[in-house]
Amino acid sequence: MDNTPTASTPQSTTESGLLAGKVAFITGAGRGIGAAAARLFAREGAKVLLAARTEHELKAVTEEVRAAGGTADYAVCDISDAAGVRAAVDRAVELYGRLDVAFNNAATGIPPGPMDQVTEADFDHIYAVNLKGPWLAMVAEVAAIRATAGTGAIVNNSSVGSLRGNPELPAYGATKRALNSLTESAAVTYGPEGIRVNAIAPGTTLTEMIRAWEANTPGVIDRLNAKTPLRRAAEPDEIAQAAAWLLSDRSSYVTGTVLRVDGGMRA
Repeated sequence: MDNTPTASTPQSTTESGLLAGKVAFITGAGRGIGAAAARLFAREGAKVLLAARTEHELKAVTEEVRAAGGTADYAVCDISDAAGVRAAVDRAVELYGRLDVAFNNAATGIPPGPMDQVTEADFDHIYAVNLKGPWLAMVAEVAAIRATAGTGAIVNNSSVGSLRGNPELPAYGATKRALNSLTESAAVTYGPEGIRVNAIAPGTTLTEMIRAWEANTPGVIDRLNAKTPLRRAAEPDEIAQAAAWLLSDRSSYVTGTVLRVDGGMRA
């Protein structure tokens, strides 16, 4: 059986979209899952503000969204820099007048290998991007939602690698497991204000990060697919779809959840 999803027909922005009327902030939006989210959220009716470090990638995705009839702009920022993150979130409010939802997708990887082979510099870097970065983003996003929309939703991009021991990517798995904890704590803290906070835990997904791992360790994608009941990797859009649902009003009673989007890998 061929389980590969068929290409979806491009949709125009409509008032009935999943995120219609919302302003969405997306980190790591220049490529991979973040870029797929920017395209999808705009198709579903959101005005989107894209944030990442690489301007030419952000510009390309922004122009693509606009060409399809969506509303988009971008801000260049380093997710691990507090002032830069605040400025990017503020840019969304400046452009669109409010902030309703945010997808904290930005992440980085380091070379695979056992824990004793991870350098201190690599550990510091992955901590700064994968854990400190989402923390800084959530702090800025909560402040903006409070000041404008009043209520809203945040989704953090975690990983199935956070859900059990991860000997090949120990530092990556550790930062993502810590992100799950931050997600749950934020959900408890801000739930009384009407701000929902969830995470998604993608399995093998065809992004630049997994392709770099494949280049470093040939055959790793096939090996991971063999452990996945659906026997394939996800397309970035499939992961973005889960984030869109969690950010939408259709998941209005869901908060504090780490949703596996892994093809059954952890079943």
